[in-house]
Amino acid sequence: MSWIVLIISGVLEAVWATALGKSEGFTKLWPTVLFFVALVLSMGGLAFALREIPTGTGYAVWVGVGATLTVVYAMIFGGEPTSIIKIVLILVLIGCIIGLKLVDDA
Repeated sequence: MSWIVLIISGVLEAVWATALGKSEGFTKLWPTVLFFVALVLSMGGLAFALREIPTGTGYAVWVGVGATLTVVYAMIFGGEPTSIIKIVLILVLIGCIIGLKLVDDA
C-alpha cells in the first residue's frame, strides 16, 4: 500500500510543479489553487509512505516519478525541447526508480 501511495504522491508532485509554473508567480487563481491542493496531498502521501519505506529510497522514488512526469509533460505540451538523449536519460531514470523498488523488496 505504501508503494502505491508513494507513486501517486510522485504523480501529484508533477502536478504541483507544473501548476507552479502555470501560476506565473501565484498571479493566476486556478493554477495557484491546484498547486496548493496538489502540494498538500503530495506531501501528505509522501509522509504516509515514509512510515514503511526507508526515507532515502522513498524520497528518491518520489522525486524521480515527479521529475520524470514533469519533463515528459513539458516535452509533450509545454514546448520543452525533445531529443534522443533526453528520452534515453528519462528511461534510465525510470530504470533507477524501478531498481530502488526491487532493492527495497530484496
